[in-house]
Amino acid sequence: RDHLHASGHICVLKDAFMYESPTEIADLTSTDKFDAALAIHLYKGGRLLQGSRIPFGIIFGGTDVNEDIKCEEKRRVMGAVLEEARFSVAFTMEMKELAAAEWPDARKKIYVQTQGIKTTPSETFDWYRFLQNADIPTDTDSLHVFLLICGLRRVKDPLYLVDVFSDWHRKDPSVHLGIIGPAVDPLFTSEVKEKVKRAPGVHLLQEMTQDDLHAAMKRCFAVVNSSISEGMSAAILEAMDLDIPVLARNIPGNAAIIKHKETGLLFSNPQEFVVLSKSLMNDPIMKTEIVTRAKDYVKKHHSWESERKAYQNLVLRL
Repeated sequence: RDHLHASGHICVLKDAFMYESPTEIADLTSTDKFDAALAIHLYKGGRLLQGSRIPFGIIFGGTDVNEDIKCEEKRRVMGAVLEEARFSVAFTMEMKELAAAEWPDARKKIYVQTQGIKTTPSETFDWYRFLQNADIPTDTDSLHVFLLICGLRRVKDPLYLVDVFSDWHRKDPSVHLGIIGPAVDPLFTSEVKEKVKRAPGVHLLQEMTQDDLHAAMKRCFAVVNSSISEGMSAAILEAMDLDIPVLARNIPGNAAIIKHKETGLLFSNPQEFVVLSKSLMNDPIMKTEIVTRAKDYVKKHHSWESERKAYQNLVLRL
């Protein structure tokens, strides 16, 4: 929205979860005289624009091309949406190729644009109050807080590391894992809460503003990603920009932005996560080299200004 506002457009954000059918969106666009639409997620957002009276573009989310494509009905809907769209955006070349393999006719209108990253850590953030609210001891000399930032839904797999991390915490009380993010799936959120209650060293944290979250990331030891599937994780890129090392599950979306032991660490199972975390804790030189290269990578490949120009040019196609 900021990018579009900056070029003089009026841009209104709507949550796709608030609507159930294309008819509701058609009523909205007619009543408020919209000229065009830009949907995020080929299925969740795109399905609402089928048969739209206004031109639209699509930004792939990740789970659409990686997961929803496995469902016959969703795949059919996404193909129809892509046929109608003026353009679509993939975060990586790999994501574009996945979509193009499924819908070859759409190849020419799929553009690759990485996510632009801009971090804004709050200067008034109180780290010690944050720890107290999370029931993490503040008097530990060698505290190592790992942050797992994700919406609480199954594809993000926030419980993947809980058992092994809790076992590690029993042996080394200085390590703590904080899981933080919106309760996207209420039923699954209840599962997470129950599991975390029985897992010493693992904490389910309250949501916070982006500025405070960036400040918390700056104070933590490492940022963790344990997703089953990712498009392009903004949390990973933000951690890189904030000079914080990243430990991420070795899946295509993460491996597309992390080079193992160069700009971050990729793990294939929970046990390897612990081994790699310990190596990071015991080798400050490696940690420094990783965060330095990661910061350079984000500056070079995930420029906020480049993203702005790309979207300002793309909307002209609408």
